[in-house]
Amino acid sequence: MAADEENTPPAHQTVPLAPLPDHRNVHTSWWQELWRRHAHITTPLRQRGLPCDIEFGLSAYIVRVPLLDDSYLIIGPPQEPVSDRPPGDPEGWIATREHPIDQSVFEVVYDSSPSDDPGAPQRPETRHGDSAEPLIAAIDHRLAQLGLLPSPELHTFEVTQDATVSFTLQARDLAEAHERVADLESTEVTTDTALDGGTRLTHITYGSVHDTNITAERNSGTTTVSTACGDALLKLTDQINGSTSHVQAAALLRQILDPDDGVLARLADSIEAAADKAKEAEEDDGFDLSHDLADAAAEVRSTGENLQTAEARMRTLISLAPSPRPQLSPSRTPPLPPRPLPTAPPRHTR
Repeated sequence: MAADEENTPPAHQTVPLAPLPDHRNVHTSWWQELWRRHAHITTPLRQRGLPCDIEFGLSAYIVRVPLLDDSYLIIGPPQEPVSDRPPGDPEGWIATREHPIDQSVFEVVYDSSPSDDPGAPQRPETRHGDSAEPLIAAIDHRLAQLGLLPSPELHTFEVTQDATVSFTLQARDLAEAHERVADLESTEVTTDTALDGGTRLTHITYGSVHDTNITAERNSGTTTVSTACGDALLKLTDQINGSTSHVQAAALLRQILDPDDGVLARLADSIEAAADKAKEAEEDDGFDLSHDLADAAAEVRSTGENLQTAEARMRTLISLAPSPRPQLSPSRTPPLPPRPLPTAPPRHTR
């Protein structure tokens, strides 16, 4: 399948990954295959906080994206004439914005499909063909104009550096909070510097961002460090689900199994730190809890050690060859069987 490299949205537009659709077909193999085939479209949109679903249109599968004003995007190949190309790999993409009631909302946001009229002038987008990157860029631009891109949710973090200064700042997640502190360190601070929430920074020590302790502000009620960690793990899970090869999946698996910096190694470190903290308690249960946590950390490390060959084994796997496609009948049966869909609002044909 022709898939562009992963699209990363502009930093100011990044929001937590939009959730998967909430219907029973999400757990079926045929829908998961459709989702995989369209991952180069759905993933960058979900990175922008836009939920997506896969539906069957007039003659081919489409991506449906509900928007904040109750309108929606329809992204797919031309529905007429019918194409024999597999789902997710069209000759070109058409993206329209439509509304279930207000038909005046209809607009073509992007169209890279080849023209069926030899005498008609070629649209500028046609040269991009099935490329996803210019499609996503056009959607970004139009939704930004309309104010329909979800706004990033900012969380408040408390920063303490080298025990010499403490202040708060706002960021989308823990990673961005570290980036903001790094930016401050790269700029000499000799006078008052305005921060978020009316705070002014008058002094900052120099050194590595790793010397900085950043935690969620207790009174903010907006986030916790565990939320940031959970979001990062959910993103990693989605990347593995959306990987297009076993080699790509193996590279992502390394982030979990790396013996020094992998998820399991860091998780074990955190559990061991909690075990040490439990020992400091006066109650007897602190001693018991410390042992329980230490045992759990050992199990996590053991799991990582037992799976050290998993990355190499994953890398050598070969994806199953696609099954032969049946000969199309005169009724133009689609490449994958369409599922029964709930009643959808009428859409303009193209």
